Amino acid sequence: MKNPPLPNSSVHSGSVFLTIFAVLMSLLLPVQGIAQTVNTDPLNHDPAVREAFTCFYDMDYNCALIGFGKVQAAHPSDPIATDYILYVTLFRELFRLDLLDTTFYANDGFLTGKHTVVEDPKARDQIKGLADKAFNQANDELKKNRNDVNALFARGWARSLEATYMAMVERSFAPALKLALGAKNDHERVLELDPNYVDAKMVVGVYQYVVGALPFAFKLFIGFVGIHGSKAEGMALLQDSGSHGVITSVESRTCMALFLRREAKYQQALAINRMLAAEYPRDFLFRLEEANLSKDAGEGMKAVDLYRQVVSEAERPGYFPSSHVELAYFGLGDSLRGQHLYQEAVEAYQKGAFQPTTSPELKRRCLLASGETYDLMKEHDKASQQYQWVIDAGSESTQADLARKYMKTAYEGR
Repeated sequence: MKNPPLPNSSVHSGSVFLTIFAVLMSLLLPVQGIAQTVNTDPLNHDPAVREAFTCFYDMDYNCALIGFGKVQAAHPSDPIATDYILYVTLFRELFRLDLLDTTFYANDGFLTGKHTVVEDPKARDQIKGLADKAFNQANDELKKNRNDVNALFARGWARSLEATYMAMVERSFAPALKLALGAKNDHERVLELDPNYVDAKMVVGVYQYVVGALPFAFKLFIGFVGIHGSKAEGMALLQDSGSHGVITSVESRTCMALFLRREAKYQQALAINRMLAAEYPRDFLFRLEEANLSKDAGEGMKAVDLYRQVVSEAERPGYFPSSHVELAYFGLGDSLRGQHLYQEAVEAYQKGAFQPTTSPELKRRCLLASGETYDLMKEHDKASQQYQWVIDAGSESTQADLARKYMKTAYEGR
């Protein structure tokens, strides 16, 4: 298996807000000029570690867990080795729950929207158990040397990953924020001790950006308790870790692309994401995001072609080790609808609604969109049937509320 080149190999890591992220996609060209000294935990350079990360970026989670499991077995007391297992386990679960669908985080819905999640207690206990184990292992090392940068980094990474789970799955924002602050503090301390430990810039950069992007009133409120951030500083830190990070390059670039998408800087985000999609063509999420960004950028027919290509490749046995093709069908439906190709849009939404892996929420979204499209076609009887299916699939949901509204008064578009 091809190993990812250093210094541009990396991981989908997260901090509380990170995950908003992680999900997903990649970066700017490495900064040209004088070579920068980059320090990291020696284990990050181990060929077995790099190979396992390659599996991870192909979204072959079983392969990644097997590879990292061997690394952990060889280094049972090393917190970074435990972090590797935690990292894959977390993102495998987030993907299963459809929580790596970046469309959910490309607007303010992360904090205010309703996103149905049915937590798996077994996965929760495994993730939190791994986070506790890595945290305790790092503390054991820090008792020997409180300035051990590798232990500080590993502890901060564990905190950020657990915070990601709490924010995205449990929606427990206050406890997640506490963990995120701890992660940020750990990684800031790493940078104080060793400014060339570039991987530590990712969590700090995400934190800076997200806090800097908060509404002014909320930012003013949290400022009283010493929480401050800067979008510009956050992006600068992410660019550095994206260009030079050893195990944070891909994740940093992923976050940059997401933040640029939120700011409607679609072409810049596309430039980043296309590089990742080219680097990891078997990563379903990177390929999907290229289509999502083209749709957001107003490149309707180009997005249609990209979604169809993703669907076609997903139908090839084994091409994508992991995929949720229903996400591509939903995006395809939206793109076709935007081009007034209503019948084709309905067909795409229907296919998205009834895939074996379609979550209950996405099924309702697909059926609701199908009904809206029938209304745009002036076929309210067919639209009403779709709306009834939405209600039957979850009568207390936001989509069901809209379906009841449109059953009485036909949807007319925004």
